[in-house]
Amino acid sequence: MNLRELVSALNDFASPSLAESWDNVGLLVEPSPPHTVNTLFLTNDLTEEVMEEAVQKKADLVLSYHPPIFTPLKRVTWKSWKERLVVRALENRIGIYSPHTAYDAIPHGVNNWLTKGLGACTSVPLHPSTAPSSPAEGTHRVEFCADAEHLDAVLSKIKDIPEISCLTTLPARVEGEEQTRVSLNCSQKALLEVVALLSQNSLLYHKTEILLLQKPLLPHTGMGRLCTLSEPVSLSAVIERIKAHLRLPHVRVAVGAGRTLESPVKKAALCAGSGSSVLKGTEADLYLTGEMSHHDVLDAVANGISVILCEHSNTERGFLSELRDALTIHLQNKINIVVSEKDRDPLQVA
Repeated sequence: MNLRELVSALNDFASPSLAESWDNVGLLVEPSPPHTVNTLFLTNDLTEEVMEEAVQKKADLVLSYHPPIFTPLKRVTWKSWKERLVVRALENRIGIYSPHTAYDAIPHGVNNWLTKGLGACTSVPLHPSTAPSSPAEGTHRVEFCADAEHLDAVLSKIKDIPEISCLTTLPARVEGEEQTRVSLNCSQKALLEVVALLSQNSLLYHKTEILLLQKPLLPHTGMGRLCTLSEPVSLSAVIERIKAHLRLPHVRVAVGAGRTLESPVKKAALCAGSGSSVLKGTEADLYLTGEMSHHDVLDAVANGISVILCEHSNTERGFLSELRDALTIHLQNKINIVVSEKDRDPLQVA
């Protein structure tokens, strides 16, 4: 499969537009074209040990859930391990693609997989995603009517304001007079300038309507999940379910104030990876994530919310097997898909 064709298919599987704004997703390293991909190599973290495995297995593209290039690289030398990853990838004609938080958001992604550890439940995103292309531009729509005397002068000034889009004019009849209805989309910053301009003419200003453009929510898509269990179970039972699902001998647990290990869990909020910012303020019996700051754990416990921490990548890595099967179908069995055997969480209990 041609690399660009494969990247397009991967983007269809999980649109990079669903990723968080701070993230670095998509194709990160591209060998010179044309580049054919026979073997796609899946890993949660691309370390040097994992890159060596990818080379040995003759991978043509590495899909690394976490982006190995996150902060900008000022040089590509043999000095640091992340730079060496890029060097080795290019020397061996291996591309690198990362989906990261796009996979967190999609309905068939990492967080959905993590909910399966709770047992039978229904779930909704904690922070729903909005449709990225609707509306295409602007945060607000401004509409006003102007007569022929003022129209040209106002339009001329509006066109000089940055971040104005979708400017249209239509004939209108207002109180028996022939006028022109002007409609435009603008950013929050531009809105202030448009309003200031229109307020200079009281007739225009009184005929102005301002609409907030809200993008529609995407069903079952977004960051984190709030899960309602079909039947309440004890905290201790949930702990055992999570350990079995993630194949972990140990997890870290903080029991909420006024609760015990036998207290029932009906609602659980979860977020793969580092979930503090996503979970914060959510009302639930339990928070499930990889890692949280000490003070965020204290806040949760003080509010009667128990916390289960499994270490960052342990809440993500198990998804790779499910991803392999899903991509095999999505890519119509056109390429060989391999899951890393060397990829592992860097932390262990000693």
